[in-house]
Amino acid sequence: MQQQQQQRRMFTAALLALVFILAAVSTTEAGKKEKPEKKAKKSDCGEWQWSVCVPTNGDCGLGTREGTRTGAECKQTTKTQKCKIPCNWKKQFGAECKYQFQAWGECDLNTALKTRTGNLKRALHNADCQKTVTISKPCGKLTKPKPQGKFHLLKAAH
Repeated sequence: MQQQQQQRRMFTAALLALVFILAAVSTTEAGKKEKPEKKAKKSDCGEWQWSVCVPTNGDCGLGTREGTRTGAECKQTTKTQKCKIPCNWKKQFGAECKYQFQAWGECDLNTALKTRTGNLKRALHNADCQKTVTISKPCGKLTKPKPQGKFHLLKAAH
């Protein structure tokens, strides 16, 4: 019996605490002023358009690029940015385009060239790069089958 009375008291205390919390929350919510939603700041500035990276010295390494954008109310319409052209990239496809190349193909005997294809792996600074490129190079020395010499004939006889 005593245990039931103790459980009722605890239940009553918990119920009163819940009522008190709900009352406190509702009064604080009523006291808050509703803030008007901030208007999204609309900008008439266009996207930045970047020139290619121009190396400071040589054809690779550190350099700069120029950025421009349009818009009547833009605070800044031009800016210069530091950039870097990796020295191990194939410059003939654009210094900001990195390609993953396949193995060299067989030598074309008519042209004496071998070719391979590269797929675009990475473009720096949103550069306009071709998706695939093909390069060629001379085959080098064309190896002719060696004639059967004396040594081979002797070895075959044994």
